[in-house]
Amino acid sequence: MSRLPVLKTYKLFIAGQFPRTESGRYYELKNTKQQIIANVCLGSRKDFKNSVVAARTSFPSWSGRSAFNRGQILYRIAEMLEGRKSQFTEEMLLQGISKKAAESEISLSIDRLIHYAGWCDKYQQIFSSVNPVASSHFNFSVPEPAGVISVIAPETSGLLGLISVIAPIIIGGNTCIVLASEKLPLSAITFCEVLATSDLPHGVINVLTGASRELHSHFSSHMDVNAIVYCRNNKAEIKLIQENCSLNVKRFYHWNKDWTKVENQNPYLILNLQEIKTTWHPIENNSVSGAKY
Repeated sequence: MSRLPVLKTYKLFIAGQFPRTESGRYYELKNTKQQIIANVCLGSRKDFKNSVVAARTSFPSWSGRSAFNRGQILYRIAEMLEGRKSQFTEEMLLQGISKKAAESEISLSIDRLIHYAGWCDKYQQIFSSVNPVASSHFNFSVPEPAGVISVIAPETSGLLGLISVIAPIIIGGNTCIVLASEKLPLSAITFCEVLATSDLPHGVINVLTGASRELHSHFSSHMDVNAIVYCRNNKAEIKLIQENCSLNVKRFYHWNKDWTKVENQNPYLILNLQEIKTTWHPIENNSVSGAKY
């Protein structure tokens, strides 16, 4: 008798845990031969709300960490991904990606994590400024994290696209909720297994699986989300997301890029999800020596 394989159910990643969707729904992921290769959770509005709570709860401690420490954590994630390359390759092959393309995507993903790990303690020096003012003040402008970011990840790049979007968001001190690719979700959830056993605090990254047509309105209308990054090219969804963002002046970014290109990893993606804070500090006059401090 031929043995029936035990299909893995790929669950959600919320607050460092792997819960099943509260809706109880899932969809069957099939390969190019129309064979079922996995069961994948269909995330719901309630799952998204739970993820927002987790992201908001973790935001103060994550944004308060030193930039150097955030870089260390990102580098550690890259180290762990390097050690599990064979597993990710097998999953990509299972989803119909060629071995050469899979190996290239995994290597680029690791390199991208290291690239952004290096930017963690440098982007503030690039984007901060000392501003000239007429009064007796020092005037400084520095970038600070925007807060909780919702992300609809690329549909055609299950791992590299996901990492390319998440990395510049979290190294700036933000936390996020991500909707993974519906067609290529396996690498995203397996990547969450890497995150769960790394030094990343729970709730910094939360990943849902499911359909954008069901969830994009919730990702863009929730009042405790500070910005949304949309990485697909559905014009109807883009229009609705922009309308929802106007309800509480939420930032909207459309990052529809070819993530295999080196020029699409840059510090300006970090800056997109930063608020510029300006501080005025008075200059005291020393009446004895006339020196200024």
